[in-house]
Amino acid sequence: MEQWTRFFYQPSLPLGRDGRRVTGSEEHIALSREAAAEGMVLVKNEKNVLPLGKGARVALFGKGCVDYVKGGGGSGDVTVAYIRNLLEGMKCKEKEGKVNLYPALGSFYEEEVKKQYDQGIAPGLTEEPDLPEQLLAGARAFTDTAIISICRFSGENWDRTIQSEDGEEVSEFQSGDKWMIDRSAKVFEHGDFYLSRAEACLVSRVKAVFDRVIIVLNVGGMVDTSWFKEDDEIQSVLMAWQGGMEGGLATADILCGDVNPSGKLVDTFAKGLEDYPSSYNFHESLNYVDYTEDIYVGYRYFETIPGKAERVNYPFGYGLSYTRFIVETRMVGETATGMEVLAAVTNVGSRAGKEVLQLYVEAPQGKLGKPARELKAFAKTRLLQPGETQTILLGVKFAALASYDDLGKVKKSCYVLEKGDYFFHLGTSVRDTMKLDYAYQVKEDTIVEELSSKCAPNLLKERLLSDGTMEALEQHPEQVRISRWAGVEKAGAFLPSVEARKGEYCFGGPEKEKKIPFREVLEGTCSLEQFMAQLSVDDMIHLLCGQPNTGVANTFGFGNLPDYEVPNVMTADGPAGLRIQPVCGVNTTAFPCATLLACCWNPELVARVGAAGAEEVLENNIGVWLTPAMNIHRSPLCGRNFEYYSEDPLIAGKTGAAMVRGMQSQGIAASVKHFACNNKETCRFESDSRVSERALREIYLKGFEIVVKESDPWTIMSSYNILNGQRTSENSDLLTGILREEWGFKGMVTTDWWNHASQPLEIQAGNDVKMGCGFPEEVRKAYDDGSLSEQEIRVCAKRVLELILKVGACR
Repeated sequence: MEQWTRFFYQPSLPLGRDGRRVTGSEEHIALSREAAAEGMVLVKNEKNVLPLGKGARVALFGKGCVDYVKGGGGSGDVTVAYIRNLLEGMKCKEKEGKVNLYPALGSFYEEEVKKQYDQGIAPGLTEEPDLPEQLLAGARAFTDTAIISICRFSGENWDRTIQSEDGEEVSEFQSGDKWMIDRSAKVFEHGDFYLSRAEACLVSRVKAVFDRVIIVLNVGGMVDTSWFKEDDEIQSVLMAWQGGMEGGLATADILCGDVNPSGKLVDTFAKGLEDYPSSYNFHESLNYVDYTEDIYVGYRYFETIPGKAERVNYPFGYGLSYTRFIVETRMVGETATGMEVLAAVTNVGSRAGKEVLQLYVEAPQGKLGKPARELKAFAKTRLLQPGETQTILLGVKFAALASYDDLGKVKKSCYVLEKGDYFFHLGTSVRDTMKLDYAYQVKEDTIVEELSSKCAPNLLKERLLSDGTMEALEQHPEQVRISRWAGVEKAGAFLPSVEARKGEYCFGGPEKEKKIPFREVLEGTCSLEQFMAQLSVDDMIHLLCGQPNTGVANTFGFGNLPDYEVPNVMTADGPAGLRIQPVCGVNTTAFPCATLLACCWNPELVARVGAAGAEEVLENNIGVWLTPAMNIHRSPLCGRNFEYYSEDPLIAGKTGAAMVRGMQSQGIAASVKHFACNNKETCRFESDSRVSERALREIYLKGFEIVVKESDPWTIMSSYNILNGQRTSENSDLLTGILREEWGFKGMVTTDWWNHASQPLEIQAGNDVKMGCGFPEEVRKAYDDGSLSEQEIRVCAKRVLELILKVGACR
């Protein structure tokens, strides 16, 4: 099949062997299950309660054993043929003779969850039913081992909350000038970060009668862990995350010991929500968020700020196994540009398993101040048999140790290696490390990279320093440039008729002289410049606007100049799988949520997921998959954390880069999103993320930078929010200065769908396409009045055509 055949003609042709479809195939579902098990994290296992012994009798409690949450809502949702919950997964193990379940409990929860579904309550949002006493007694007579499953659901366009006992939202309240929550009230009517009243009651009742209690957390992000951390009556806890369509069976694989857990946390689990530095002002305003914690996000905060280390329940990088490993350093040395450490990992236990090596730097505080630890490299072993050893080489470029000086304490707008000794710590979590017998010595302050100030804050009043004090920042309110949104009128005039309006552009217009078809550019008989020379200004403006849906697509397309044989390349939502509306009748594969994939610490596995998902995208005649989502887990309250990877930019960047490599190996364009600082869903179209330039570059942009430099994504998606007083899609500093000029990005930039920005200003900033529809009349008006040049339009249109030349090339 030729490169654009799927986009022109929408053939229903499968990609699998023997004419089978790969979409929702057994192979892809098996991969989803494999990835789900790899990323689950065993955080507690006292007395080796897990894995369950063969033939173990088990009582499954909690509506979460039936009401399984495969992933979050919104663009991350996926239409599937089935979802296998934990009860069904354990029934599979029962058929294999590995466990025996108390059947009456399963029937009770199936009936109770169905009742709530029938009442219109969405999956994942059901309430914990009251458990009859006779069922509890019968279960205890059957076994001494209980598993309690607790689930959580969150989604796009809303953030997580805490609710009081009477159901009122109490995400935060003020006590003087200090945000607090009532530490005496850790149980709420409706659970989210904390347990609900009904869940706490269930846990208490089960603990009172069962000797062995196991907790399974089917969640998409950080939750309270204090209720089980020091509770001896709860022996084991599995962070099972949201594992996709086979998540229940993958969880059963872990519980029964068919898979040895090897996931590691990619976020810090604190003792309480109030312990996270972002919590006190997360909901302070609908109009802005002040990133006052600066670079001290996640473990950078807890491992650095005085007095905060004891506020951690489970540290970053932590995770248990059913076997034991020892790590030995074999060699540490320097290369011309960095340092390397060769380490041996040996499985000294009795089960096959995998371990993750993590390398952290301890930098001198200097004038800028630094986190006490920063992850700089990691690697996961293969499956090691008992007694087997694997040697792993980890390396760090010295330039990667530099810090960004945004105020001129050493030299303004430069990455700086401050003088002093840089020590390295090797281990299996941020706290379980050994200090290497080596230090990189910098004798004088060294400029690594000289840049210029970009996206600097103008209304951020202060930021946190490494000693726990606050540093005042200059404010420049006169530099705020938030364009006025005229979207009320736009929405009424255009959004309902977007496809009809596009149809006029696609198929109308008089016959013109013979045209050079776009295929000649693909074939190399015509240059892109020659092709574009024949396009009118209106043709080029048309390319800068989203195009109508075709086939099973529902998020619109790019291109679509039929007179010139420019195909209409469809897009599709992600990132947990190809998202197609149920009405189309196409079931795809639901892969695990992004947080779980990051907890694998296994980029090669993530690349396989990316390639498999991209195969399904291509088979359904779509060319651009709107994933991966790269935003940092700044706060546990962000409703979309399940779509994002980690609190750490290196983990986020390496995981995202692997996903992009896998996708684009199949000829499908990745669209890396949401660029940048979309760390809150509430009022996301109009909220100003106020962040220092240092934190922006070291934390919130770093993951995107890694993806761009390592995987060359073909598209980037700008975010809805405002960044330091300017909409991201109108921000030339961000899209041209940093993304293209500093990082060397060669691809196309699209807006997020239906944003509030001005399309002419977006074009000038380097945001090429407005989705889902665009406003060509506004662009033409700006061109006619001279505020937008033909060259600015041409540059963006060229990038759209360059994207189309890349997609669909594989099969």
